Amino acid sequence: MERDLVRLKRYAIGIAMAAAVGAAAYWYVSRPAPVTVVTPKRGDAAEIVYASGVVEPRTWAKVTPTVRERIVEQCNCEGERVEKDHVLARLDDTEVRATRGELQARLSLAREEYRRKLALSARNTVSVQEVDRARTEVAQLEALVAAQQARLASYVLRAPSAGQVLRQDGEIGEVAELGTVLFWVGEPKPLIVEAEVNEEDIPRVEVGQRALLRSDAFPGRELEAVVDIITPKGDPVTKTYRVRFRLPDDTPLRIGMSTDVNVIVRQSPNALILPSGAISGKRIAVVEGGDVRLREIETGIRGTGGVEVLSGLEETAQVISPFPAELAEGTRVTIAGGGRN
Repeated sequence: MERDLVRLKRYAIGIAMAAAVGAAAYWYVSRPAPVTVVTPKRGDAAEIVYASGVVEPRTWAKVTPTVRERIVEQCNCEGERVEKDHVLARLDDTEVRATRGELQARLSLAREEYRRKLALSARNTVSVQEVDRARTEVAQLEALVAAQQARLASYVLRAPSAGQVLRQDGEIGEVAELGTVLFWVGEPKPLIVEAEVNEEDIPRVEVGQRALLRSDAFPGRELEAVVDIITPKGDPVTKTYRVRFRLPDDTPLRIGMSTDVNVIVRQSPNALILPSGAISGKRIAVVEGGDVRLREIETGIRGTGGVEVLSGLEETAQVISPFPAELAEGTRVTIAGGGRN
């Protein structure tokens, strides 16, 4: 009899435990799902095109040697203003001058020989052919001397135009390599930003559009520019187009600084904005009476700061963010942390 009572008690305890587990499981499954919500906010929505660029003078030129030779003289005029054809540097032309001297000596002898044969020809003591050969040799040597003289000019680096020597590289005694820029000469004002814009974005960029700049040299400072020139031909390798942005005269940016450029393609003031993560296509999920309600909205500008909502949403709505793809219409939810903006 006692053994039966013990079994009965154990059975009752088991039923109670199973009921408790079932109740806990039911509560766990049916409990409201925690979600975070945001409310729409008002602000300026802007569609932008991003690019990166470098600050450059509008008018400038690079001075590079066309021969590989040692630097023997420099103007030491960095930062100074120079006139056109001002001598910036000289390269060692000793060998070229020696060659020119040799050719000039040969030319003098050839001219004397030509005059002598011309005189003898007048007395019919030499043939006309000999006179012609002497004249031809003089002409050939004159051409060689002229070519050597022109070559000597390439050993002198001159300012291509009037302007300021913006930068000077190289030292006396160093060998100037072909294509190495030794001087940058130009006007320090006005300045531009030269940037590369991806080909898929270039149809939205137009001359006159406003651009906001960001530079590590001036953190937190608002810098502006205006689209000035769009190069007609793009680069098929990098798939970019060169765009030049005009800077104001009072810009703090300096030549050579790098900048991030945001071209404002379209702007909508006082727009209703939601975070991008709260929107899936054109759908959003809002909390109404503790339940999930799915809505279709019409969107406008999509920017880095959010998405413009044109219609289908009240300013007081509690929008679930990020968009809860796993929650169905009517699901019970609870707002975690009391909501956020």
